[in-house]
Amino acid sequence: MGLLVNIVMRPCLEFWGRKWNSLDIATAVVFFILHCLCVIAPFHFTWPAFWVACALYLVTGLGVTLSFHRNLAHKSFRLPKWLEYLFAYFGVLSLQGSPIEWVSSHRYHHQFTDTEKDVHSPRQGFWFSHMGWILDSGSRFGKYGGLKNVEDLKRQPFYMFLHRTYLLHSVVLLGSLLYAAGGVPFLVWGMGVRMVCVFHSTLLVNSAGHLWGKQVYHTGDMSRNNWWLGLFALGEGWHNNHHAFDYSARQGFEWWQIDLTWYVIRFFQLLGLATDVKTPTESQKRRKALTSQMMDTSQ
Repeated sequence: MGLLVNIVMRPCLEFWGRKWNSLDIATAVVFFILHCLCVIAPFHFTWPAFWVACALYLVTGLGVTLSFHRNLAHKSFRLPKWLEYLFAYFGVLSLQGSPIEWVSSHRYHHQFTDTEKDVHSPRQGFWFSHMGWILDSGSRFGKYGGLKNVEDLKRQPFYMFLHRTYLLHSVVLLGSLLYAAGGVPFLVWGMGVRMVCVFHSTLLVNSAGHLWGKQVYHTGDMSRNNWWLGLFALGEGWHNNHHAFDYSARQGFEWWQIDLTWYVIRFFQLLGLATDVKTPTESQKRRKALTSQMMDTSQ
């Protein structure tokens, strides 16, 4: 019964039981169109379109995980400005908002993790943490009164430009290029299928990553390590590790915890392009794990 309430009844109340503004409606329409493209994707399948979707999944996914998340939100490492801006542009092509908006929401998430002020906690239901928060701009922006925690990005003209024009890049320019290169199949797979997959890989970190999996560290929140999410989300599924050491450029701490984003960062580090790369020491991880074990024992 609890699962029925959480997955079905509460989403219905959130969906129909509130006022919708024009931004919420436009966001819902975009989601609906993208998912409709997924429905018709089998009828427009070609191998070139499929591989274009795979390549864009990797590139734009890394734009979110490597750039928006680990580089801009947490400052886990530094890149030359040309490379930093390039990956931020890749992130824009995911249609998950501008770097300024994405980073602001994520910093607030870490400031208020799994509390009433968290922008997307599953304490308010799986649906809310997965997609409901995106469709409720009044809640998303109203809790904090604006983008007050991203002054470092707002001071850079490039990020302000992307903030004002990200739809032009992610929808108009990319959509036009895909259609010109491969017609409807490229558009359906490169935009619809790829964007939906990248969207849900990110959103599942917010929802499933706080519900299902293992807690290695006591972080005072619901974050979990989830192996299948680690694969799907390019390493972001080792979410309890991340909340324990949110400054770390590496989230898959064990050799078997696959973290594709970290492998790319490490590659850039070996080339001398990624500098000031932050990771916890083995002693820091042991102390954190020991503290967690002591707290579990005392409960």
